[in-house]
Amino acid sequence: MGRITLTDIDRAYGKVKILHGINLDVADGEMLVLVGPSGCGKSTLLRLIAGLDRPTAGRIEIDGADVTEVSAAQRGLAMVFQSYALYPHMSVRQNLAFGLENIRMPKAEIDARITEAARMLEIAPYLDRRPGQLSGGQKQRVAIGRAVVRNPTAFLLDEPLSNLDAELRISTRAELAALHKRLATTMVYVTHDQVEAMTLADRIVVMRAGKIEQVGQPLDLYNAPANLFVAGFIGAPRMNLLSVKVRSASATEVAVEGPGGLAAVIAVNGAALKPGDYATLGIRPHDVDISPGGPGSVDAQVTLVEALGPETVVHATIASDEKMVAVLNRQGIDSGSNKISLRLNPERMHLFDSAGLRAPSL
Repeated sequence: MGRITLTDIDRAYGKVKILHGINLDVADGEMLVLVGPSGCGKSTLLRLIAGLDRPTAGRIEIDGADVTEVSAAQRGLAMVFQSYALYPHMSVRQNLAFGLENIRMPKAEIDARITEAARMLEIAPYLDRRPGQLSGGQKQRVAIGRAVVRNPTAFLLDEPLSNLDAELRISTRAELAALHKRLATTMVYVTHDQVEAMTLADRIVVMRAGKIEQVGQPLDLYNAPANLFVAGFIGAPRMNLLSVKVRSASATEVAVEGPGGLAAVIAVNGAALKPGDYATLGIRPHDVDISPGGPGSVDAQVTLVEALGPETVVHATIASDEKMVAVLNRQGIDSGSNKISLRLNPERMHLFDSAGLRAPSL
């Protein structure tokens, strides 16, 4: 079992409040990823779950038991840090065994757990080496192995891949996903990288300024962001966001006009909007294409073209110097002074009101 429940969690340091009324339920065996910009409170929340810090208010439960005041050592959790936190004077084997020896586990059981973890993480050839003789990726696997041998109720991972180079991050990310599938153990994972969040998570928690903005499965957040912050944070390249003015609104559609000759009808519930209101139109770069012009298109000036092999990323500006990005599945687009017309897929448009909230889909 590994269900974690947070109820009305606050954390303040003096007069500075870091977390504001966090309510969250992590299911047994789930990979839950906390994501958000630096300083949003995600690592603080993880430390509270781990027992390395105490909430100012609220309740933390693990499998139904209140552990708010229980020490970290008694919670049955294992934490993997960004810095690896390996003992440099010990071998890999000794690092893996250290925590188990402290609780006086029989040597035969320790050896069996180390052998299994080393096999699972492919670190058996390094068991007699010291951390200084390992690469960054090997050190991270040892740090994860030290958590695995404890057979914890849940794993807590605080930006474990942030010290790795780009290529190694991708391969280690895949290893983590496979490890979670094999172990079927609850994992709470903190990152500021939304690509990591999208590829690893069963569910994502998007945080900002100590509050939860939205919780959901990765594609739910991608396809139906609750507000402008989530829309701009989830997805790479980020969603295009254009300032528009409402021409008409009803419970079934909203007509808007905007920069570059933009005129669009969006199939959303616009009952809360009225003509003359200002709003924000959102559309993913993959839902923008080059068009011959005419109705439904936007005049734009190309500023940069990134040829990425199977895809071409076109950066452009439209009237009022608003930026737009299009991801095309073809090549041969030139940069420079080229003027182009862009078509926005009307079936993939989002609309956000003046408060930044997304108009409900039909």
